[in-house]
Amino acid sequence: MKAKEISLPVDDGSLTALDFGGTGHPVLLVHGSGHNAAAWTDVAFHLTDHCRVVAVDLRGHGQTRIDSSNAEQYWHDLAGAARSLGWEKPVLVGHSLGGYAVTAVTAGGRIRPHAVCVVDGLVLNDREAAVAEQRKWTTPEAMDQVRAQFRYGWSAGPDQIREFIEQSVREAPDDWLNQGARPGLLRKVLERSFSRHEHSWLRRPTPEQIAVISAPSPDAFVYPSVEVYEHLTCPVTIVLPEQGFYAARRAEVRAVVEARHDRELVEMDTHHNVPMARPAELARVILDLIPPNRLATGE
Repeated sequence: MKAKEISLPVDDGSLTALDFGGTGHPVLLVHGSGHNAAAWTDVAFHLTDHCRVVAVDLRGHGQTRIDSSNAEQYWHDLAGAARSLGWEKPVLVGHSLGGYAVTAVTAGGRIRPHAVCVVDGLVLNDREAAVAEQRKWTTPEAMDQVRAQFRYGWSAGPDQIREFIEQSVREAPDDWLNQGARPGLLRKVLERSFSRHEHSWLRRPTPEQIAVISAPSPDAFVYPSVEVYEHLTCPVTIVLPEQGFYAARRAEVRAVVEARHDRELVEMDTHHNVPMARPAELARVILDLIPPNRLATGE
């Protein structure tokens, strides 16, 4: 589907976003680490008959030019994006890193959403264990790992980029992350992950950006640990894929869900990359969060 590229002013710059249009209750879609707004294209296709849909490129990702200088900016920005759109009480949907982003911006009181949908983007450790886990992603070894595995921070020319994208599409059926994704969608996401940098093109995020957002202050009120869910008072739906990152911790996920009556767990037979592998199923979950009187009315 055709989306309009828009700019959403935030505190110190702007986020680039894809406006998929539609009529009805506002839905803000937030991608995971290494992805960008294009990853939501097929989900948005199933939403726009009923909702007003925008997907953002987080700092350091896609076509957004600003980077993070601290660990909280990228999720703080979601409040600025909602203000720029003139939205009140949107449904927030986040995948992977974006799942924590929509959780954090709600827990911090920067947005009061109608509902939150977290797609395989959970934080389940207590703060002490979480601090130790976060530090792992700030080490030189971790940065080398993401460079080698995903080519984040890779500076390349147009021919190299085309070759990389086509190889990724060919290998997608056997790729743990991209299996089941529509080839054209995978191309869009990969193309959008490169931005012009000096005399070449840079694949984002860079490992350095991953290290920055992985280093929140251990004393922060909102921290990527399981205690963050205590600050969520709106309806929450958690999507847990059977082959996802948290499938082995189902009991802990259920404990988060059972802590409040307005939370729901939806399990799917797929892998981590739910938005690209199971867009229609995920769209149905999101539509269930829309107030009945706001479906396709815009009221």
